[in-house]
Amino acid sequence: MSGLPILTLLTLLPLVGAAIAIFSGKHARGVALLTSLASLGLALSVWFQIPANGSMGLVERLAWAPSLGIEYHLGVDGLGALMLVLTAIVTLMAADASIRVHHSPNLYFALILVLEAGLFGSFTALNFFHWFLFWEIALIPAFFLIKLWGGPKRGPAATQFFVYTMAGSAFLLISFLAVFLSTGSMDFGHLSLLASTGELEPMITAHLGPVSLWLAIGVLVGFAVKVPLVPFHTWLPDAYAEAPTPVTMLLTGAMSKMGVYGLLRIALPIFGPQIAQIRTPLLVLAVITVVMGAWAAVAQQDLKRVFAYSSVNHLGYCLVAIFALAVPVTSAAQQASQAAALNGVILQMFNHGITAAALFWFISILQFRTGGLRGIDDFGGLRKPAPILAGLMGIALFSSLGLPGLNGFVGEFLIFRGVFPLAWQAATVSILGLLVTAAVILTVIQKVFAGPLPERYATFNDLHASEQLALAPVIALMFLLGLVPQLIVDSVNPTVVNLLTHWRF
Repeated sequence: MSGLPILTLLTLLPLVGAAIAIFSGKHARGVALLTSLASLGLALSVWFQIPANGSMGLVERLAWAPSLGIEYHLGVDGLGALMLVLTAIVTLMAADASIRVHHSPNLYFALILVLEAGLFGSFTALNFFHWFLFWEIALIPAFFLIKLWGGPKRGPAATQFFVYTMAGSAFLLISFLAVFLSTGSMDFGHLSLLASTGELEPMITAHLGPVSLWLAIGVLVGFAVKVPLVPFHTWLPDAYAEAPTPVTMLLTGAMSKMGVYGLLRIALPIFGPQIAQIRTPLLVLAVITVVMGAWAAVAQQDLKRVFAYSSVNHLGYCLVAIFALAVPVTSAAQQASQAAALNGVILQMFNHGITAAALFWFISILQFRTGGLRGIDDFGGLRKPAPILAGLMGIALFSSLGLPGLNGFVGEFLIFRGVFPLAWQAATVSILGLLVTAAVILTVIQKVFAGPLPERYATFNDLHASEQLALAPVIALMFLLGLVPQLIVDSVNPTVVNLLTHWRF
């Protein structure tokens, strides 16, 4: 390790902010906002320092417990750095949206910052032991935020969330303990190298027998719960619906990306050949996730549940692309398709995080102005008294729909551009998800903002100047990344090329 340990500082900063917030009483939100803003500044600094060749940069490496294969090993490439920026943005959005937290605000905002630290650690750690610590650290504050500040059914929702994610973590732990026993290493880079040269599977077989496929399935289950992939998704609608809306913003905007990130950083590099063996059933599950998520959203009456299932649908596209590219390359055209699909996945992760968090923020605003109402049939005609709210939320809704010119379009386009040549059947069926999502979004717009205005909303307040100011950068980002996606693609593509070069299927 040389120079300033910026990744360590980035992870420690929210923890320091949490320690200050816990003793700050009513000023805790201000502490959280300042800490989140500083974290965003540091995350952007990391983004501008990633290596241009797509390799790991800003590496920090210290011996911890060498005999156990444990070391303090941090580093980021374009994928990791982008997830740091996403986490920082969504946390800042969630802290800003938490203006109406009156019950133990110091503890609430301290937990928000601890959650941010757990996310930062998960996106920078390159040793399983170190990474697993932060993976679990992120789970604990999320559980308590749902349990203590959630809705009427927060108890069962929090318990279900905890049980599912802990079960997934157990599968991950068991699989990597088996890998460690076989290789003596927990370092992602070293294990990826062994996998790319074909040495890993024989080492596992020599020590434990032909269990590599089962270890891969265990790792996949651990990440499938977090994304989530059908049928491991049933915890998500209740957790999203019962969590305080700013916490839902964090769950969908950042925490769900931990699962997709884990597939790209850990599962495919280390267990690529095994994933390729079960590619077809994985693609079937991913397509079901896309289509089922969209159709389930149609059936919901609660706006939070509508967009909870919509999140399942949108992340399903990432899963379709990830499993589609798990195939040996036989031509330059196929290699280009893999690169397009993987670029699309990374863009989709970022863009969905921003857009989904913004949509739940708008739902929070609607709830506050209507005394907690969020049923899709509870509104109507709000465009007349609140044209600014209707306009800005409409932009976020069309971004979620994938309208060209907004950020939601680019990732989905690249995913389908890459997946069609690799798995045309999966891509074709997944298009149904796009069509049904359009129907869902247009229905929300019609029922919330169009039609006759109920008399009780005659004095409905439009967005205040402070709310407009807070939301403006998020809306601007949707346009910016929709019109100039190369701001991300140019920095991420070298990482994509580097990853695909070293993966073996």
